[in-house]
Amino acid sequence: MDKIILYVDDAAYAREHLQRLAPAADSAAARHWVLVACAPRMTHRISKWVSHSARENWRAKWFARAQEALVPALQHGGATVTAVLAKGPLTELTQRLQLEHGTAQVVDARRPKVGVDMEPVVHGKTPAGQSGWALPGAVMGMGALLVLANELAE
Repeated sequence: MDKIILYVDDAAYAREHLQRLAPAADSAAARHWVLVACAPRMTHRISKWVSHSARENWRAKWFARAQEALVPALQHGGATVTAVLAKGPLTELTQRLQLEHGTAQVVDARRPKVGVDMEPVVHGKTPAGQSGWALPGAVMGMGALLVLANELAE
């Protein structure tokens, strides 16, 4: 049985990512998907306004919505799905899941974000869509403004 660990933080982006992988996923019946949902992080300042139990309740609801959106697509063709809500470092979670489910292919279908360094899911491997350079929008805007000012001065 082919086992795949799939990391997701946005259901719509993950469905698009899976459609790109669809030609390679022709034998879905012999698949076991381990769906790892990575809930969006809340800022540290939100703790002033929201209790820990309310945050955990929100994460559980987000996890349920992610499962509703993705599990039917993954189960297409008779594949089995095990859903896991990510907590803690993702590299440690990957190691634990690989020990529990045996050797498995790891697919990172998390949405890349500009200016944010995503946590790797496997030791020594940077997430897809991340070049290692993260420029904030303000820095890029100032650079464009300086180029424009230089062009107007000449």
